[in-house]
Amino acid sequence: MTVDVQVTRERQRRKRLRRVAIVMSPLVAWLWLRIISGNPVSPGWPHLGSDAMIWLPGIVIILLIGLVLVVPMLGNGRSPETIYLPEQIDVGFDDVKGLGPVLNEVRHTLEVFLNHRQFRDEMGGQPRRGVLFEGPPGTGKTYTAKAMAREAGVPFLFVSSTAFQSMWYGATARKIRAYFRRLRKVAREEGGAIGFIEEFDAIGMTRGGMNRAAGSMVAAATIERSGVAEGIGGVVNELLVQMQSFDDPPRSMKFRNSCIRFVNRFLPSHRHFKTVTASFANVLLIGATNRADSLDPALLRPGRFDRVLHFPLPSRSGRRELIEYFLEKKAHDATLDGQARDDLAASSMGYSPASLERLFDEALLFALRDGRNRLSIADARRARMDVEIGLAEPTEYTVEERRSIATHEAGHATVAYLVGTGRKLEVLSIIRRKEALGLLAHSELEERYTKRRSEALALVQISLGGMVSEELFYGESGTGPGGDLVAATRLAVELVGSLGLGGSLVSFRAADNGAFGGDLVAQVLRDDRARTAVESLLHEQKAVVVRLLSEHRHIIEALRDALLERDELVDREILEVIEGAERQAGLLIDLREPVR
Repeated sequence: MTVDVQVTRERQRRKRLRRVAIVMSPLVAWLWLRIISGNPVSPGWPHLGSDAMIWLPGIVIILLIGLVLVVPMLGNGRSPETIYLPEQIDVGFDDVKGLGPVLNEVRHTLEVFLNHRQFRDEMGGQPRRGVLFEGPPGTGKTYTAKAMAREAGVPFLFVSSTAFQSMWYGATARKIRAYFRRLRKVAREEGGAIGFIEEFDAIGMTRGGMNRAAGSMVAAATIERSGVAEGIGGVVNELLVQMQSFDDPPRSMKFRNSCIRFVNRFLPSHRHFKTVTASFANVLLIGATNRADSLDPALLRPGRFDRVLHFPLPSRSGRRELIEYFLEKKAHDATLDGQARDDLAASSMGYSPASLERLFDEALLFALRDGRNRLSIADARRARMDVEIGLAEPTEYTVEERRSIATHEAGHATVAYLVGTGRKLEVLSIIRRKEALGLLAHSELEERYTKRRSEALALVQISLGGMVSEELFYGESGTGPGGDLVAATRLAVELVGSLGLGGSLVSFRAADNGAFGGDLVAQVLRDDRARTAVESLLHEQKAVVVRLLSEHRHIIEALRDALLERDELVDREILEVIEGAERQAGLLIDLREPVR
């Protein structure tokens, strides 16, 4: 199907050929005239005369000084974009995975962009000229924009927001004007162009006059000190103007119209020449940001950014799709086929596409380090541990300390097994990583976005399992549970002060006016009644954990002894140790109901 972009491009190509023919015709005619007259033009250097060495060096020095002075000034107002032609872009829509309905909306936007005449002339609509991609880092915003340019077959004008900034007064606004002028020119020459501004919030933050919040004023002052002499207001104002000027005529047309208007001043009205109107510039401007809430509201109104597309972190099915795509390109063995991919998708909640790809690259490095040319599921697990928690740091513990750490981690694992919240035990380790002397990695069997009260309390119980285990076996706990108490306190604060699950329906988030920097923990613990409720909840859950672990000491002992022997238990190995302990004690039981 012939699209409007292709029709415009072919028309512009023929127009350029006619222009070249018109310009070259006098030169070709003159050359033929010289040949016919017997005096052809021959190539060579011009004759400068014998005194050229006297005046030529001076002219060269003057030209060099002029270049040194003029070129930097010209560069301050130059458009800073990098142009990628469609054939230079190696990604298409087939390479964009894990976006779900967002990709469908992107496809629809591109269809209107390619067939803008039908939408404008036949249907009476106004095509989108600006689309904002917003979402967490690494979710595919830039990647999708490049795929759009490749699929559309039009140039892609990429620029980073920081490239607009300059230490010279007015230079930032000049660069923005130059970029949009360049965007319009390329669009008219090629039938369309896609402009992409990375980290758009760097130049589009809310102006101080529209939002007097402290954060905005601090940001404005920061940019002023960094050298953007115009400040936020001047830069945003220039953006607002340029995003309304996509159909501005080029300079040549402005000059032509000014000449026509000058001539018309001397002619009667019925003999006036008609001025020309600029053709529609088929421009699609895409801005990408992680902080859409910080943008100036005027930028987000219809007519500027007509559509805001949110790029979320991929769902479980999206991660499964991404894992399939990445593993097609990366050498791997049979351990990463079938169910292993489902398990990896389930355990990687919160990963962005970029994070998943980096995970496999790190896993390949482990395989290479071990002398293998394919990654395995074990490599992926090791890479995930290193990425999420930190590098393994083999530490020489004393015998007693090693036993204490193993007891502590075994307590966490035992509670996680017993509370019956459908959690999968992934890794149990006493290998030091970063600040953690040991760890239990566990995740939900099914991806969920909400929790019942019993499930939230179970997480508090798991956090307290290490402390209770130490107290049961040693009569007291040490400094190890410090991080666990932080996690348990934050969970309890959420239950009491935000979710209405701690005995009060009052939400402290409703009163958040920035006085505590949005810190819910600080607000709740400053309130005497709420602090008492948090402490009461923690003591209640600790009593539940004491009862659970007292009845199942044999599981703690089995896990502790296995850790002392192997340092780390992974996935099925943890359950095998627990089930062995249950069989030995004659107490093989199913997962219990959640403890309330």
